[in-house]
Amino acid sequence: MPTLTIAAAQSASIAGDLAANIREHQRFMQAAAEQGVQLLVFPELSLTGYERGLAAELAILPDAAVLQSLRDFAREVGVTTVVGMPIRLSHDSPVLIGALVLGADGSLGVYSKQHLHDGEELAFAPGTGGSTLTIGTDTVALAVCADFSHASHAAAAAEQGADIYAAGVLITEGGYAPDTSLLQGYAGEHSMVVLMANHGGVTGGWASAGRSAIWAADGSLIAAAPGAGNLVVMARRDAAGWQGQVIAVTEE
Repeated sequence: MPTLTIAAAQSASIAGDLAANIREHQRFMQAAAEQGVQLLVFPELSLTGYERGLAAELAILPDAAVLQSLRDFAREVGVTTVVGMPIRLSHDSPVLIGALVLGADGSLGVYSKQHLHDGEELAFAPGTGGSTLTIGTDTVALAVCADFSHASHAAAAAEQGADIYAAGVLITEGGYAPDTSLLQGYAGEHSMVVLMANHGGVTGGWASAGRSAIWAADGSLIAAAPGAGNLVVMARRDAAGWQGQVIAVTEE
């Protein structure tokens, strides 16, 4: 199999501060680039924090100029990066929970969360998903948090030919065991590598469990963060198979 390095960015978001969160994302992207990461996935709503009350105010069009510096940086460091952001598909359309794919080639992909968690309907409308993306010879399907609680979502990803199922999430300690059991199960059931990028700290009043993880296509664990905090959880594939690594992203 061709070599591949993918990673979950376990970042802590600053509530509503897009400029500060962009800078923080760039630190993670730089650290990932130094490790040869080709695909880096951030948590749900990573660029704003999980701030439902601020979503309408902060929502942007996917190609908004405010994210151009981050798109340029993804291309500069050569890391295709999936970031979380409240989005609108037009100026007068509903707010969606978006996952924007900032391509290492300068491209922009848009995924919107299809299945809302209870209460999210107060701030967001259901989205329509998005296309798979290609990293080398691998096909990646995206998910955002509650999407994966529907078995049909992972099954559809497998039917689309996905080798990797990558989810940006917000999972607390209480939900961690059942949620990761589902994700690990999808890996084995559908023969997909499954990546889960969880928040690294408190966001929107929720204490994230951290413990971002990546499972191999047989359901075995490749790598997992030990807890919360600013960490990059990586999985590298070479001729010998998959190896995991976790690195800290330290303050400048």
